[in-house]
Amino acid sequence: MRVIARDRHVNGLNGEFLCIKGRFAHPFVNDEARLRMPLIRYKKGGRLIPATWDEAIKFAAAKIKAVAETHGPDALAVVGSPRITNESNYALLKFAKEVIGTENYAATDAFSLLPFLRNLSAPLATHHDIRHAKTIVLIGGEPEELQPLTGKQIRQAVRNGGAKLIIFNNTPIRLKQQASHFVHIHRGTEDAVVLALTDAAQAKLAARKMGVEIGALEAATRLINESEGDVIVMFGGELSGEAQALLSQLAVQIPAREERRLLFHPLPLFNNSIGAHDVGLMNGALGAADVVSAAGQGLKGVYMAGSFLPDHMAGHEQALAELDLLIVQELFETETTRYADVVFPAASFAEVDGTFTNNDGFVQRVRQSISPVHQAKPDWVITSMIATELGLDFNFQMSASNVFKEIVERVPAYAGLRYPLLKDESKPVQAKHQIHSGGDASSVAEVVRERIDAMPDGSGDKIMGTPEVGHELFKIGTLTDKVPQFHLLAAGNPMPETFAVSPLYQITIDETLRQPVAATNVGD
Repeated sequence: MRVIARDRHVNGLNGEFLCIKGRFAHPFVNDEARLRMPLIRYKKGGRLIPATWDEAIKFAAAKIKAVAETHGPDALAVVGSPRITNESNYALLKFAKEVIGTENYAATDAFSLLPFLRNLSAPLATHHDIRHAKTIVLIGGEPEELQPLTGKQIRQAVRNGGAKLIIFNNTPIRLKQQASHFVHIHRGTEDAVVLALTDAAQAKLAARKMGVEIGALEAATRLINESEGDVIVMFGGELSGEAQALLSQLAVQIPAREERRLLFHPLPLFNNSIGAHDVGLMNGALGAADVVSAAGQGLKGVYMAGSFLPDHMAGHEQALAELDLLIVQELFETETTRYADVVFPAASFAEVDGTFTNNDGFVQRVRQSISPVHQAKPDWVITSMIATELGLDFNFQMSASNVFKEIVERVPAYAGLRYPLLKDESKPVQAKHQIHSGGDASSVAEVVRERIDAMPDGSGDKIMGTPEVGHELFKIGTLTDKVPQFHLLAAGNPMPETFAVSPLYQITIDETLRQPVAATNVGD
């Protein structure tokens, strides 16, 4: 079985295209290991015991109230996820601010885009913009592996549209084959790229730290400054917050020309990273990593939807175990639920109504396809139930559209949006992020310059080999671990021992395997 695009026959966002995860990584929804009912750990070190929803909600609410009364509201933190809907993340934010009264809230994203979004000097580029761009600048990142459909648009822009692709990377990624300029920099010097692009006087310093010839940097900069048409600037998670803030002002820094338009396209890692930022969950006093670091110290309780990322978990298991309270909403038992006092079974993307906001800034509907399995409930519903038990009725009336209505009222970028406007996928609706046309970036530029100046020349590595196809895309995670075919992909797609697990013929480059696909209709 595979998933096909709902808009495959109309002019939707992706046409008929989906990435490998989009087509095949769905069986986890019905996996036998899905959490079936709420679980309570009545005693630290004890077992998680099945409970009714009423028991678990009352237990969680009582524990939250006890921690707040004993240690104060700031001893509690609320953590959302870039994998859940805008409605669910917003409900968590509302819970933190209006129920608990804490500023300790965050989302478990791999990196924050707040400095970028707060200083944005030009709109976010859509995939249509990328496809028809004249110049594309990529700083760090690896779209073909981490944002495959963005990678597809880049390739088409170069192959079919004649776009110039400029890449700054410490690794010769596969997109290098399409690049007109590939600047091979030392690892950890991505900030120097931003400094050079925004201040020509710092080009020599930047080139020295990046370990490249000044001529290569000047040629790339000259191409950007002389470009006509759309110039798209993309960046991955390698940039510091200060470099993000500086880069986001690039539209103010480069010479203005009527025939040129500059657009930005950040490359976060998850399907709702932009949405988690938009609703305000990333604006809290602590980042997700800070929440883990503070666990067991000033922080006594954490309420979260979605597990911490492995990088955030590493080395902090003991701190989580020492929390007075850990409440987790998840699909499966994870490394995080091992330390939880209450575990709620959450509904998957296929079992909820709501919205996600992609890297283009498009706000998209997701509609419930199946009823939640077992006793699972949407994350925002669970949060609302705990809030009601603590004395505050969110008045969402069990309707995701009511949650979205409140988002529209309180989030400026979503002002004027309504569910009916999101119905027609051939006319996607983009969030209205505030554009800052001016502002003094000198202070943040000085911070970036001083940091780069302090780097030893030629610091960091340059990776010489091009990584294998799928080294990130096929990596096994919490959800893809439940999809047998992804274990085949991670192992190089060998022939399985039994056809109970069918090989993914659709992506093989072996021509001899194409005929059986047509004959047996494998995968449809």
